[in-house]
Amino acid sequence: MNLVNNTLYYVHDPMCSWCWAFKPTWDKVKKALLDQVEVIYLLGGLASDSNEPMPIETREYVKGNWKRIQEMIPGTRFNYDFWTSCEPKRSTYPACRAVICAKQQHPDFENLMIYGIQKSYYLEAQNPSNEDVLIKIAENLGLETEKFKIDLQSSQINEILLDEIKLVRSMEINSMPTLALQNNGTIKIIDIDYLDANYIIKQIIA
Repeated sequence: MNLVNNTLYYVHDPMCSWCWAFKPTWDKVKKALLDQVEVIYLLGGLASDSNEPMPIETREYVKGNWKRIQEMIPGTRFNYDFWTSCEPKRSTYPACRAVICAKQQHPDFENLMIYGIQKSYYLEAQNPSNEDVLIKIAENLGLETEKFKIDLQSSQINEILLDEIKLVRSMEINSMPTLALQNNGTIKIIDIDYLDANYIIKQIIA
């Protein structure tokens, strides 16, 4: 995968809690930039494949992160029932692959799958580290479910994910969400204000 000029890259993970908090402002940014710059999503991949339960200390860290986000970004919602109704795993790659699978069926499904995963995880206390949860989301979105199931397990989809992660790392991006503007052979990292879309927009179309 190659970088494209006059492109705004949005580096994210569908299970990144800061990406979830950024969504309302990001939606405003995208609307304002419509037809002015190409937006391409890149998956950064927070946590690689693992079936091991999330360690207690990691659970406490993530829960603490949710609370910190709610203090910093009022209006962000989390369903803390997740921590008692699910067995959390430190793995976001399955959810990342689900986004790619959805996009392969039709580009419009990319954002729908991202939001479907976020809604399932943060509002409905479901675990998108589990493939059955991802398949249910695909069904609800109207995706071709059998194809989605096969693609979710395919080495080709996994290679696409690994290529995106490699590209992100080549850009020296280590946090999510990140906005990176590619133009005239240079990459400009855009400062993010989670509460001010105009601050972001002015950096991009200045």
